[in-house]
Amino acid sequence: MDLADKEAVIARYLHEYPQAADAGRGHPALDGCEEVRWSEFFECPAAIPVLLYGLLDPTAAAEAQRVITNTMFSIAEMNPAMAEVLPFLLRLADDPLVPERSGLLDLLVMVAEYSEPIDSGNEAMALWFGSDSDHLEREQCRAVFAQYASVVAMLPESLINPDNQVKLREAAGLL
Repeated sequence: MDLADKEAVIARYLHEYPQAADAGRGHPALDGCEEVRWSEFFECPAAIPVLLYGLLDPTAAAEAQRVITNTMFSIAEMNPAMAEVLPFLLRLADDPLVPERSGLLDLLVMVAEYSEPIDSGNEAMALWFGSDSDHLEREQCRAVFAQYASVVAMLPESLINPDNQVKLREAAGLL
């Protein structure tokens, strides 16, 4: 999906859930999300804060998660802005009052999986997913997970299956 497609998806989301644009304003987990220059990242729409706010709207949260996923991931890679989005997602996951929290945890597992280093000796993997040196966002996301290791350690086991719990803990350097 190119940038114009992503912006169109976000516009449709806002048309369907206009209240979502303000749902999370003022939530401490999202402090600073509007200061990030999202559009300076390759193929990243400027409206990422709207999607983050939407994660706090009970009626729009599931769709906000879907749109964030489609905006930030392709089949083989994640958007370079993911390392900037990740702290907001982790802080939201730490809040038990966030709607659709289990879906948010699934999104974090996806980030952890996409952040795994690629074995440079495996030519097929490097060809398909690119080298780590070409995708600095992988290492940056691992650093964010490590920075928020205390949050990852406290995520409720009841909302995430054991295999995914292990993936998140590995990403945060807890295992």
